[in-house]
Amino acid sequence: MDQAAWPAGALPLGDGLRSTTPTQGELMSCSTTFAKSTSHGGPWIVGTYWYPAQKVAVQGAVSWSAAATSISTAGSTTTIVSNNLPLPPATTGVFPIQRTDPAYQYDTNPNSIVAQSIQLTLPASPTVAAAPTCLPMGMIGFTTTGVAIYNALDDAGNDAAAHETQDSCQGHPQSGGQYHYHGPSSCMPNVDTPNLVGYALDGFGIYGEKDLSTGKTLHDSDLDACHGTTSPVMWQGKLVDMYHYVLTPEYPYTLGCFKGSPVTADLSSGQIAQIRNFPG
Repeated sequence: MDQAAWPAGALPLGDGLRSTTPTQGELMSCSTTFAKSTSHGGPWIVGTYWYPAQKVAVQGAVSWSAAATSISTAGSTTTIVSNNLPLPPATTGVFPIQRTDPAYQYDTNPNSIVAQSIQLTLPASPTVAAAPTCLPMGMIGFTTTGVAIYNALDDAGNDAAAHETQDSCQGHPQSGGQYHYHGPSSCMPNVDTPNLVGYALDGFGIYGEKDLSTGKTLHDSDLDACHGTTSPVMWQGKLVDMYHYVLTPEYPYTLGCFKGSPVTADLSSGQIAQIRNFPG
């Protein structure tokens, strides 16, 4: 979609943009049926667009002094160990959402943020797979500052960034207490740069919205069906021409599918079942 056609301050709504094959601008979702028949929303959604600046945010600015994340590369692997609490200066809202919070009328998220035990062992030199893999629900990547990245869908199969009520860092917890982002966050490292934001579970890097060579903000039309491209980026301290994912302001925001093979050991049993049953 031509960005020049978007209304001022608006982003196109991603509802319905799910596919069972890799499709530019859509999300190749392992799940094709969803539990909920309705979804959250608010006056910031108008027709086929939504207005991020008008969206209500969960109140609070909680700093997590116990946050701990380490990332190390040795030999053929990169290891991430984290308790999934965002490293300062990033903060979170107050969860569960309080009844006195204006956000409560749109989303009653009852979940608390709970420290997790994250240990990911990713390939340090990831390779493109013979065929893309669908994206399961749950964690599909991880930021360098300790926060899980989920795909762009909410439990109803709609555009989570638009529908779900999140905090001022565009994050929130799910039922197990895992705090996560569904798209770009103002509290992500390097979100508005061409530098590394985090890692997908196939080992490929997830980079900020800018192109390193041109400095321009990239959009779906600049990327392939998995929401990535091959171009020069900084990787492990060197300038390398390699495949990588790119954040975009618009849906699907982070990944459209896995370009490489996600590391099975880093997936939950439920995610493995989702991938195996695709397109069930």
